[in-house]
Amino acid sequence: MNEFSQAIQTIAVYAIPVLFAISLHEAAHGYVARYFGDPTAHEQGRLSVNPTRHIDPFGTIILPLILYLTIHMPFGYAKPVPVDYSRLRNPKKQMGFVAAAGPMANFAMGLAWMIWLELMTGMGVSEPFLVKMAVAGVNVNAIMCVFNLLPVPPLDGGRIMTALLPNELARRYARIELYTPWIFIGLLVAMYFNLLTPLLTSMVGIFIGVLGLLVLPLQLLLGL
Repeated sequence: MNEFSQAIQTIAVYAIPVLFAISLHEAAHGYVARYFGDPTAHEQGRLSVNPTRHIDPFGTIILPLILYLTIHMPFGYAKPVPVDYSRLRNPKKQMGFVAAAGPMANFAMGLAWMIWLELMTGMGVSEPFLVKMAVAGVNVNAIMCVFNLLPVPPLDGGRIMTALLPNELARRYARIELYTPWIFIGLLVAMYFNLLTPLLTSMVGIFIGVLGLLVLPLQLLLGL
């Protein structure tokens, strides 16, 4: 199989897991924000699991493809769900819950893909495409969850950190978000030179290990 064919096969395997990982991640932010009093995402029609509502043509499709085909490092972003923190009932405290909703959605999806993988194994389903898609679903959501939990604004982890810090420190820390374009460039450079690889690999390993513990009763039930 030549490199182009392999790339097409990889894209086909990852397409559904990636689209739903992004969509449910963003929708989760909006649903939790609405729960705490901010209906902005609902008003703008963004409370949806429909991937087309969250796809950014450049950030979700073009940039990841370019990076995958050039340096084999797919990285991208979706259109952020709009959240007006001033409309939350307790903005500083509740912004942390809104931010955490995205990674927690990825955790739930990773668990769902892991359960599907175990069920296919238990039922003797060995169709390579389906198995690879389930594995991709686990890996994509693991990476999205742990990457977004890095405590750097504007990532979700940065906003969680802002919610936890004392007021004065929180205000200073939140100002880092003004440099968002440079932060993303820095993260890309750090990943290119494998500066983040040991940390992310360890975090992904922990994520998948926790999922493995959660599906252990299912494995025992299926006799795996």
